[in-house]
Amino acid sequence: MPPLTVGFDLDMTLVDSRPGIAAAYRALTARTGVPVDADAAVSRLGPPLRVEIARWFPPEQVESAVEAYRELYPAYAITPTLPMPGAVEAIEAVHAHGGRVVVVTSKLGRLARLHLDHLGLAVDELAGDLFAEEKATALRAHGATLYVGDHTADMVAAGAAGVPGVAVATGPCSAEELRSAGASLVLADLTGFPAALATMIRLALEQ
Repeated sequence: MPPLTVGFDLDMTLVDSRPGIAAAYRALTARTGVPVDADAAVSRLGPPLRVEIARWFPPEQVESAVEAYRELYPAYAITPTLPMPGAVEAIEAVHAHGGRVVVVTSKLGRLARLHLDHLGLAVDELAGDLFAEEKATALRAHGATLYVGDHTADMVAAGAAGVPGVAVATGPCSAEELRSAGASLVLADLTGFPAALATMIRLALEQ
């Protein structure tokens, strides 16, 4: 069996960042005067920030709005964010099996790091600003054994990297959508991950 390295997505996989991201969008509206429906925005987390910003700002203002949002983010988005149920235990389970944890996220790396440090999540490596197939580059570079995420694009990433995709139905995508996107396993949330990981390791050793 190759060395165990588990990749995890961040938003709505390891952390519930909806309250903090909503606060950051409201602060962006206050700064720019451009109304952003924060509740709608956080209902579809996963794609890169520019995709959401482009829904609300004209094309010529997208880049400046992205910069403003990222400037506001540390003050508004970090403190309200909480670990998803089972996140801490999922990371501990990987380490208990002698494995490494790599977070691969579409969020800018330095902002993702603020979440991990604030919550004390014991992650070994971090790769940010990647989405869908782009994530496969980091997964391959870190020798990922599998990838865990909540979005159909995460399952696309796992497939592109040639590793199993383990989905958690805690984000904007349904269990059916995740299966259709190629998930090898769909869990209700991360509380079921330690047992699933133990089963996958046992089956791999028996082969």
